[in-house]
Amino acid sequence: MPNSNAKLHSNHRGGREASRRELVSRSLQSAQHCLENQDFGTAYAHYLLVLNLAPELKTTVKETFQFTLFKWAEELDSLARIQDLFNCYEQALELYPNDEVICNSMGEHLFRMGFRDEAAGYFHKAVKLNPDFADAKENFYRVANWLVERWHFIMLNDAKRNLTYLRAIENAVLSGSKSVLDIGTGTGILSMFAKKAGASFVYACELSKTMYELARDVVAANNMEREIKLLHLKSLDIEIPKHIPERVSLVVTETVDAGLFGEGIVESLIHAWEHLLLQPK
Repeated sequence: MPNSNAKLHSNHRGGREASRRELVSRSLQSAQHCLENQDFGTAYAHYLLVLNLAPELKTTVKETFQFTLFKWAEELDSLARIQDLFNCYEQALELYPNDEVICNSMGEHLFRMGFRDEAAGYFHKAVKLNPDFADAKENFYRVANWLVERWHFIMLNDAKRNLTYLRAIENAVLSGSKSVLDIGTGTGILSMFAKKAGASFVYACELSKTMYELARDVVAANNMEREIKLLHLKSLDIEIPKHIPERVSLVVTETVDAGLFGEGIVESLIHAWEHLLLQPK
């Protein structure tokens, strides 16, 4: 009797596997037929079914799936079905989370729609996945030019300014400020000054996704990724102890252009003083 039950279960599993293979085969045929007729939406739906039923085919159908996705996305874009377009890319990235071509294409759609910061994130990921991907590198540099203000480059090349900040931070740390918060860290230069000066704990927040990713790269290149905690947050949103364990003893920032008023740096500094900075006794 046990042998009979085992045989029934085996036959059942075999039947299910045969049904799965048949459904996958039919869906692949239907997807190809839809592509021939330029019915990209239906073809995309068939490929989603195939990849969910048979993930072992991901490599085999990858290029055709990409082609179908991009064609269907073009149609959705022309019809102003923006949410459907984003949903398709989210589905595709669930199936191929480390596909630089899909990431780059998603970034291109976001950039055209005006979501430049978000687009930069996808371009950056694509370049990380494949540093030799020329299209993604060109796209990332192009969007970076939109997002990184010209004054930022001027500041970074101002040796006198940088030396003045370095000395001021060194003096503050030597005077007992051992925990530091860098508001609007940009490339992370002031945070690195604080760490090199001997600060025990350094935290840095940056609202721009592009600048946050750039700061991560710069900090890692200087072997400080374990010593400086980077937060992709507005300073007003920092909570203790959720984001930083306790109040800091020094706040540093560099916002000297119109952002002083337009980006709320005054409110940020007041918030830091009241909630994040240790109060004098």
